[in-house]
Amino acid sequence: MAETTTVYIVDDDAMFARGLARLVEAAGWNARVFRGGDVFLAAVGADNQGCVLLDVRMPGMKGPELQRAMVERGIALPVVFLTGHGDVQTSVQAMKLGAVDFLEKPVGRERLVAAITLALARGDREREDRRERNAMRERVAGLSRRELEVMSHVIAGRLNKQIAADLRISLKTVKAHRANVMRKTGAGSVPDLVAMCRLAGVAPHASTAA
Repeated sequence: MAETTTVYIVDDDAMFARGLARLVEAAGWNARVFRGGDVFLAAVGADNQGCVLLDVRMPGMKGPELQRAMVERGIALPVVFLTGHGDVQTSVQAMKLGAVDFLEKPVGRERLVAAITLALARGDREREDRRERNAMRERVAGLSRRELEVMSHVIAGRLNKQIAADLRISLKTVKAHRANVMRKTGAGSVPDLVAMCRLAGVAPHASTAA
């Protein structure tokens, strides 16, 4: 992974950015340097992987503005802020938007490498979550209307007899639909199904959910 993972450095201080790039490459990652947020946004999209080392105060688009623009555009690259002008309000807002860390310049090599490693690990987890979420949504899309109804009751904790009464269908029919749901979604158990539905944003039956 280290051979293909890219760390994007957005900082208007050319000398500092070059130093960061050397450090990043010495640690085994690729480095791409941008002098400002506009050129970064023009070059990077939602499909890019890696993380961003982002300065707070830059001419034009400031670091927090770029972070918000990334969120709006669906650019899910984890952000590590690096700044010589940090303040509590800015750092709190950055963390609320998902920043991994907020470091003051100058930062030591070990501290920076640790932050990058954490950011890349978060990015990996988030990509895997998105893949699982999209896969589950595709599976749910393959269910019939009645199977969806049965599934919503199952993940709400309803028993087969209760589902049959709620939907006014036979117990045998409930069992058949339930088996189809488990097969089509690939869930090995009800807790698995509940977790998969939660990840995909599928809600349990409203009138019976806890």
